[in-house]
Amino acid sequence: MKIKAINPNTTLEMTENIGRVADRYTQDTTEIIAVSPERGPVSIESYYDDYLAVPGLLEEILTADDDIDAFIVACWGDPGIEACREVTDKPVVGIAEASMYMANMLGASFSVATILPRARDFIEAAVKKTGMESNCASVRCTDLTVIETETAREATIEGLLEVSWEAIEEDGAEVICLGCAGMGGLDEALEAELPVPVIDSVGAAAVLAESLVTLGKSTSSVMTYKRPESKLQRGYPDHFQFGDEPPMADD
Repeated sequence: MKIKAINPNTTLEMTENIGRVADRYTQDTTEIIAVSPERGPVSIESYYDDYLAVPGLLEEILTADDDIDAFIVACWGDPGIEACREVTDKPVVGIAEASMYMANMLGASFSVATILPRARDFIEAAVKKTGMESNCASVRCTDLTVIETETAREATIEGLLEVSWEAIEEDGAEVICLGCAGMGGLDEALEAELPVPVIDSVGAAAVLAESLVTLGKSTSSVMTYKRPESKLQRGYPDHFQFGDEPPMADD
């Protein structure tokens, strides 16, 4: 089995850590291929960054080798995940949705411990999109940037412990989701200090992607995630076209 884990930003150190974490939680027979797009934001901390990352993310799926069995979108906002599912029938798993699905099976409520306060609405939008709003006790923000979660590990642990305790004691959280791919690999250190399970979002996505492949499932293309239609086939004038139609992932 081959799973392509795509870091939508271009920080290679984070990409390497994503690969290590995904490999740690998957079977020995599963190969994790961790990549970053050639172009895109250095980190994703805003809607602007999120939208800027999507073209490179889609390119990584559209140009993937045929023997890739599933994809992981390794950013907690799950940027562009719906578009990703439109261009491949292989399973596409976002780390945000994966972590929340796992948390929902371990406790009656969860909180997301994440990055800068400016990302709060961005994170809450991901919770709402996944349909987990009623199960989410809170989104608790640290003062950490995405890059700092990768480069300042001790400070990241301290910040996550602080907001996690607030979520547990003030919001009633029974599980903590780590709300950034850069926090991958910190779950055990946090669980050693906290009375609740801590979900490594990258690990959760890797395990779920692996499970979907094992079950032999592919993305439904009957309606919402069917391939994008050619505009020319719809009879629109040529001036509606901005270059050639993009190739599909299995073309």
